[in-house]
Amino acid sequence: MHHGALSGFPGWLLAALCAAVGAYCLLRVRTGPRAERAEMTGDALMGFGMAVMAPPSLMAVLPGWSGAVFGIVFGAVGLAALTFPRPLHQRLHHSVGALAMVYMAFAMPTGGHGSGTAHGAHMAGLGVPVLTGALLAYFAVYVLYTGATLVAAGPADVPGAVPRSGVLLSRACRVAMAVAMLTMLAAL
Repeated sequence: MHHGALSGFPGWLLAALCAAVGAYCLLRVRTGPRAERAEMTGDALMGFGMAVMAPPSLMAVLPGWSGAVFGIVFGAVGLAALTFPRPLHQRLHHSVGALAMVYMAFAMPTGGHGSGTAHGAHMAGLGVPVLTGALLAYFAVYVLYTGATLVAAGPADVPGAVPRSGVLLSRACRVAMAVAMLTMLAAL
């Protein structure tokens, strides 16, 4: 899946960012409003999944079947996201994120014992750069739009903004995951 851009420190830094986002989302599942728990559970799973998939050196030691397991798990997450009691655009965003994870799961070379699988080469031969480009465009627009709404929201430390700061921080976490997704897709 990856080229040299994510090998070594950059891949592990991206993994740490995704794990931190996943941990925050898991904390919000436990302490946040009940209405957001399903969505935050999906965000936590995405964050932790991206943390595992980000460093190429970690992918090289996973068994060859792990790509299929990731694909099945994130496919289920994408379908579950469609049933969230949230606005349509949020459900679709979670589903597109899960689709991107399924796509990357089948494109990533895994291998235990140092041998890679043929997933990456097989996917590249099917002309999927169009899908990569579409996902890159989607996440780039998402980052720019959501980042602009965060900037327009202003500082979260104004008096009486405690509930709002949680929403803004959740939105910032989603922007961080979208940037990580952009990075991982660009490394395909």
